[in-house]
Order: sequence, then structure tokens, then C-alpha cells
Amino acid sequence: MNPADHRAVPRRQFLWDLGAGFGGVALASLLERDGLLIPKVSAASSAGSIPASLPHRITRAKSCIFLFMFGGPSQVDLFDYKPELQKRDGQTVENEYRRGTKTKAVLQASRRTFRQCGESGLWCSDALPHLSAHMDRLAVIRSLYSDSFAHGSAVLQMNSGRILQGHPSLGAWLSYGLGTRNENLPSFVVMLDPRGGPTTGAPNWSSGYMPAVHQGTLLRTSGQPILNLQPPEGMSREAQRREIDAVNALNEEHRAAHPGHSELAARIASYELAFQLQATAPEALDLSKEDPRTLEMYGILEPKPTWHSLAQGPAPFGRQCLTARRLVERGVRFVQLYSGGGAAGGQNTWDGHHGIEENLQLHCPEIDRPIAALLTDLERRGLLDETLVVWGGEFGRMPVSETFNTGGKPGGRDHNPKGFTYWMAGAGVRGGTAYGETDELGEAAVVNRHHLRDLHATILHLMGLDPQRLTYFYGGLNNKLTGVVEAEVIRGILS
Repeated sequence: MNPADHRAVPRRQFLWDLGAGFGGVALASLLERDGLLIPKVSAASSAGSIPASLPHRITRAKSCIFLFMFGGPSQVDLFDYKPELQKRDGQTVENEYRRGTKTKAVLQASRRTFRQCGESGLWCSDALPHLSAHMDRLAVIRSLYSDSFAHGSAVLQMNSGRILQGHPSLGAWLSYGLGTRNENLPSFVVMLDPRGGPTTGAPNWSSGYMPAVHQGTLLRTSGQPILNLQPPEGMSREAQRREIDAVNALNEEHRAAHPGHSELAARIASYELAFQLQATAPEALDLSKEDPRTLEMYGILEPKPTWHSLAQGPAPFGRQCLTARRLVERGVRFVQLYSGGGAAGGQNTWDGHHGIEENLQLHCPEIDRPIAALLTDLERRGLLDETLVVWGGEFGRMPVSETFNTGGKPGGRDHNPKGFTYWMAGAGVRGGTAYGETDELGEAAVVNRHHLRDLHATILHLMGLDPQRLTYFYGGLNNKLTGVVEAEVIRGILS
């Protein structure tokens, strides 16, 4: 044996391989047929394409649109109405503003007006007048909590289940577990806020230790949809086809000599996908084919506001939401849209340290009409029953006025991972549902508390995947999106 060809094999993988003789293979086949064994794909396997897979259970959901409010939207100003907070405005309380660290702080009532909406009577503030008309479609989870007070680790945990980089993101898990629904567009697409990307950047849509083919593809809704996608001027499509075939042939030779490197197979597939995207991506993102009334409904025709230098108005997020509808219509599995972007700590994101009212006035009009339009558009096209829509951020906000991060200026709200709100709509979700509660002031989840791993488990469940059976063998472990602590599906929001 040539030592240069030797590769260390993890102990668990070695034991599996040792037992996989003819009898082991037959037994594995029978177990898999009966649904008792899910095939494991190791980190050493190469995957250059994403074949469609059978879900663990039959479900209506085929695609997921994740609306990520980067910075942390304030639950007590949007969906989690707290009469006691309104009564006690200005009172001093003890506030845990970082894990295990407390200080005296002043309660700050919401300046928004809340009302109960629709037949369900779910609460929504006047900050979201268009979305309030859709409350009967939403299942509002008001009792989530997570582990980190910091943006970087909290965003990573919401996207990958971990506070550290290097793990596959939610979109990568769905791509790995379910495969693709189309051959001409990516399975996993990400669109960022024009003001920038989230803290910790690309690891939030990474494939981690999975084959690189499962990572998210960044799309832009203005200019070139994918940078460096178009061929050089003067090159015909036939000439480009010959060039890609030649490059792929060389890459394939190299891949055959390095079977443990999934990036090589993914690169071959990426060249092929890029060739297809030259035709499909511009078509999918060409909003000029939409009815003008649809563009108006999404707020795309609205001019950019001039009252604030950071204000975008509804047009950018409206383009993203309409594009998301067009993508799921064409079989894209997972689309993640970011509202708020750039460095955390300013009003460019939902991070309302320096004035929660100004923050709401900036960002709520940017998403209100587009999200309401997205729900309406999906339903009228018969897509809402097969599309899961998820809304939320990396955490919520505190019910007290923040001063220590603002130079003593009151009016802001600090980060709050102890109790925050998400909502879901669409496939498999019981609309008009209010689930869980925070305490009387809106600071901490107290009734039907759920860690965000349970949110991930619920998303996987609604997409037809068993969060306990969806595993990926790496580092000697069968890794899961939900981690080593057993996750619980939030069944109170299921239809």
C-alpha cells in the first residue's frame, strides 16, 4: 500500500464499512425499505448534483421562503401586545441585559397602537397595517428563546443551529435532505439587503461540512443577477458549451484522482449550472413580465423616501419578495431574503439601540406591503398551500429603554434572546394561531417555551423531514441541524 494514498477513516465509519458485507448490505436494504434506516452521506462522498429525494413523510410543502429581519425586530412593538408594559411605562425594574448580568433599567411602553385583527383576533400593531389584514393566515409563536445576546453568534445559530461557524445552514440541510426540484436554477437562493449582508456573512448560507453543492447562491434583484455569469463579449453559446465541456473533462480527471474532495464535483456542477443560469436566471428575475398591478401591490413602483438617508421604502424588498414567488414557482427549494444589512448597531438594520421608533419607521414600511403582497400572490396562484413562509430575526428586543450603549440617550431597545416572536404561514400551518407567551412585560418566554432548535425542527417537519432522522456523518458523529439536544416539533401551530 502506498502511504501517500492512505486516508484516516473515522472509527464509526470503519465499523460500518467492516459490517457492510453481503449480509450487511442486504440487511441495510431491508431496513431502508421499511423506513428504519436513512442512508448516511459521509463527508468523503462527492456530490456534484442534487438529486431529488423522497421526504420522510408526505407533506404539502415543496418550498420555503425565509424572511430574515437582521438586527432583531421588536416583538413588543409588533405582535406581542403587553398591557402591563403599557401601564408601567417609566417604572424602574431589574433587567438582565446580558447573560447573568443585571442592572436597573426603566420600562418603556410601546408607542404603537395595537388592535386585534381578523376572525382570530391576533394582535398586530399599526406599524404593519398591510400585514395586519393577513393575521388569520399566520401562526404567531411568541415564546422562542436562544442562547446568544450577540448578533454574530445569534444570526449563525438561527441559520445553522450553532453559535460557531462551519456548520451547514438551514437551506443546505433542506437541499441535502430533499434535493432539487429543478435543473436550471439553484436549489438554495439568498438575496441580501441593498445596505449590505448580515454580520458573519457567507457562513450564514454555507454548506459547512456537506458537499459544496448544497451552499446558497447569492442573487441580486438589480443589475446582473449573478456576478461574472455572462460570457465574454463575442463568444457564442456553442463555443462556450465546448469550452465548458473541455474544462469539465479536465476537472473530472482530477476529481477521479481525489475522490474525497466534494468541492471538485461541486465545481463541475457549478459550471454546468452557470451555463444554464445564463438563460434561466435573467428570465426568473425579469419582473417586466409581471402585471403593473402586481408591481404596485408589492410596492415596487414606490420612489425611494427622502426623509432619512437610510430609508429604502418598499421597492427593494418588494422586488425580492416578488422574485421569491417567481423562484418557488419555478421549483427553487429554499429562498432566504434579508431585510436590514450592513454593520450591526445602527439604524441600517432592525437593531434599534438608538431609537426604536425611528427604527420601526424605517423598516416596517420597507417590508409591510411586500410581505402582505407575497402572501396574497402565493394564495391566488395556489402556491401558499405548498410554500412555507417563515418570518423573524436572530432575537427580539427588551421592554426597557436602553441607555448604556447609546451614551445615555433613551428610547432604544437592547437585544433580547430570552423571549421573542416568529410567525409562519402556508403549507401545514394553522393560520390564526397565537402560540406561547412571554411574561407580563414581554422580556422572557414563560408559557410553552421553545428553544430555536424546536423552530428548526418544526420547519424540517413541515417540509417533510424528520429532524431526528435527517443526519450527516462528519467528525465521527451523525450530525443534525437541531444538534445533540433532542428537539421538539411545535405541534400547536400545525394544521
